[in-house]
Amino acid sequence: MSGIVILLVYVDDIIITGIDCGLITKLQQLLHATFHMKDLGQLTYFLGLEVHHQASGIFVNQHKYIQDLITLASLEDTSSVDTPMEVNVKYRKDEGDFLNDYTLYRRLVSQFMSAPRHLHLAAVRRIIRYLRGSPTRGLFFPTGSSLQLVAYSDDDWAGCPDTRRSTTGWCMFLGDALISWRCKKQDRVSKSSTEAEYRAMSTTCSEIVWLRGLLEELGFLQTTSTPLHANNTSAIQIATNPVFHERTKHIEVDCHSIRDTLESRVISLPHISSDLQVADVFTKAMTRQRHQFLVGKLLLVDLPSLI
Repeated sequence: MSGIVILLVYVDDIIITGIDCGLITKLQQLLHATFHMKDLGQLTYFLGLEVHHQASGIFVNQHKYIQDLITLASLEDTSSVDTPMEVNVKYRKDEGDFLNDYTLYRRLVSQFMSAPRHLHLAAVRRIIRYLRGSPTRGLFFPTGSSLQLVAYSDDDWAGCPDTRRSTTGWCMFLGDALISWRCKKQDRVSKSSTEAEYRAMSTTCSEIVWLRGLLEELGFLQTTSTPLHANNTSAIQIATNPVFHERTKHIEVDCHSIRDTLESRVISLPHISSDLQVADVFTKAMTRQRHQFLVGKLLLVDLPSLI
């Protein structure tokens, strides 16, 4: 059995309306007359996401999914850990002994799939033990939050020990609420931390352009530039310098991409200190104190603290 999810946005001639119960009822009646459908009431569960409605906002977590992962990995009776990854530990594709049976590993993860090792499975188990310690933790979307889009971009230069490719990490907030994030290895090796940071900024910039377009379609026009926070001063200087130099020719496409959005005031590039770089959590392992600080900045909180 399959279903269709439709997002309907109503905009009048003057202003975007809020929740109009009368209009919603009329729309439901119209849809009922045309399609076979039923009203399931207030959203509580969708595609593995558990949704909790409160006066202070909306809370979303994946408690059931986490419990299923713990059961699948047979970690119900193990202790939890405070961070998902060990600090200063890098995993290579050919390090350690092969697993005798790949089945469990391949059901849990997507990296090192061709030849997973015991160390790789141990790293996955640590992540699940971390989740075990915070099974009700999720994202909080506070009522009355600003609708200003804000972005953070970071990288882990040459972080992959096998290929020396860097990892890009970025996250987007709508006001205080985290709405989009990603971490991914870059497709090329960067010869400097500045180059790696610049590539990360370029990827983040593309997401900003897309999100601004989506928000405009929904009726929430971004009237000011979207701040893209970066902590690499050299990368920011390249973006704001109208002159291309020999040292930037290899990233010229990224330079043009960022500069176009900067000159058209789609983005701004405020510098942020490394201590406050929220996207840092998506690129590398860190200490318990640092991890907890950044998790708080992402508004990742435990459900019991809200009810």
